[in-house]
Amino acid sequence: MESAYKPLMASIFGNILLAILKIAIGFIYSSLALMSDGVHSLSDVITSIIGYFGVKIASKPADKSHPFGHSRFEPLFAFFIGMALFLVAYEIGRDSLERMLSSYVLEVNALMLGVTVVSILSKEAMTRYSLKVGRKLNNQILIADAYHHRSDALSSVAVLIGLLLQKFGFSYGDALAGFMVALLIGKVAVEVVLKNVSYLTGTSPAFELCERIKETTLSVKGVEGVHDLRAHYVGPKLHVELHIEVSPKLTLKEAHDISEEVKNRIENLDEVEIAFVHVDIKGVTD
Repeated sequence: MESAYKPLMASIFGNILLAILKIAIGFIYSSLALMSDGVHSLSDVITSIIGYFGVKIASKPADKSHPFGHSRFEPLFAFFIGMALFLVAYEIGRDSLERMLSSYVLEVNALMLGVTVVSILSKEAMTRYSLKVGRKLNNQILIADAYHHRSDALSSVAVLIGLLLQKFGFSYGDALAGFMVALLIGKVAVEVVLKNVSYLTGTSPAFELCERIKETTLSVKGVEGVHDLRAHYVGPKLHVELHIEVSPKLTLKEAHDISEEVKNRIENLDEVEIAFVHVDIKGVTD
């Protein structure tokens, strides 16, 4: 799990540097756009710190109070990051409308444009790094944090478009671009929240995945049938319970060995954390 911490640490330190840079340049040149974008970067620092502790807690081993581990803390913290995205979308949308109503005019220079471009490139690099590691580890905190990075990159894109449009005389440019970004961030927030709510509430996997679990089970020599398959998410991973049918001619040890092989093969699937296998004798009913 050590590799999960690296994108979060890069996010924390990278966003601190970007926030200081944007707020300082914004303050010097009285740019509300850059200063608010810097505050947005500071919000990313907070969510990355939340994500760091979320990964730390979720990776703890099972104990008496959490016999199946702490994996549900992962989507819980990712859910909070999704809610933070809602707040970011609201703030950007609100600021955009205020600027539109006030007809705010900004004097634009090359340094302001340069800082904004650096912010866009840096945030997109953070996004791709966090997404790559998050998808590799199936870590919902990293994936949610990556989308938060992209929201900041989009915010900086809006600032850049607004600065360029205002430089060429269109005073409403940054407000319109900012409002569109707010809608995009809100869409991402909905996706992050709904996905992790499904993990937290123990939703069942897709039909195709259940069929793959059945096929994996039936591929074990000695398994003559599968029934009563149940699977649900506990955090980002599945807990699977199923009954297998074996021949009545098998010894108890042979039936046990088959059930262990089924368990091992199912748990080798990337989506599965643990499997519970019950053995039924074919042709024998309760």
